[in-house]
Amino acid sequence: MADARMSRRRNLAFQRGLSLVELLVGFAVALFVVIGSIALLVDQLRDSRRLLLEARVHQDLRAAADLITRDLRRAGYWQHAPAGGANPYEEVATAGPETAASVRYSFSRDALENDSVDVAEATGFRLGGDALQTLNGGSWQAMTDPGTVRITHFSISPRVSVVPLGQFCMPACAVGAADCPVLSLRSYVIELRGRSATDAAVQREIRQTVRVRNDALPIGSCPAPAT
Repeated sequence: MADARMSRRRNLAFQRGLSLVELLVGFAVALFVVIGSIALLVDQLRDSRRLLLEARVHQDLRAAADLITRDLRRAGYWQHAPAGGANPYEEVATAGPETAASVRYSFSRDALENDSVDVAEATGFRLGGDALQTLNGGSWQAMTDPGTVRITHFSISPRVSVVPLGQFCMPACAVGAADCPVLSLRSYVIELRGRSATDAAVQREIRQTVRVRNDALPIGSCPAPAT
């Protein structure tokens, strides 16, 4: 009988549940695990959102810079250039400061060349407010959406290399001499910076160089030979 009672007591001890202390410790451990998981999830969501905003800003800046590059490359195109003479489309005008930078130029779009710059042939780009604008048909139109990306910086800097042509004159002439021809090779450095409209900490910058295909040719001819 005594052995049966001892066996029953041992069975009851083995079937006893968790104490209050053990239960609280278990809850605390589970709570720490849940908090850590939530913090990790929040960090991942924050990083994903930031990467998405960075990609969107970079993509918009890249698209704008590529558009400027492709269009500016055509500056100075003139159908009658092979015939020589003063090119009415030759000028490329840049202005600042960075908060209101602009570039204006033109190229021939006439079905039948009239040797003059029409409204539809004058174009350009500028920074207006938080948007990059393009000149189209005589009016400025926004080409970027400030509700997505705000353009904070736009600059376009000319880089001109002069190639002397005096050696082709008869007689040859030196650079700087009166009527001594030179060829101007024109390139422009485009810089764009922008930030996300919803997160000012997300910023990106694009910098690229474009060479104008139509070189600035000299006006006039070689110096007259001495008599």
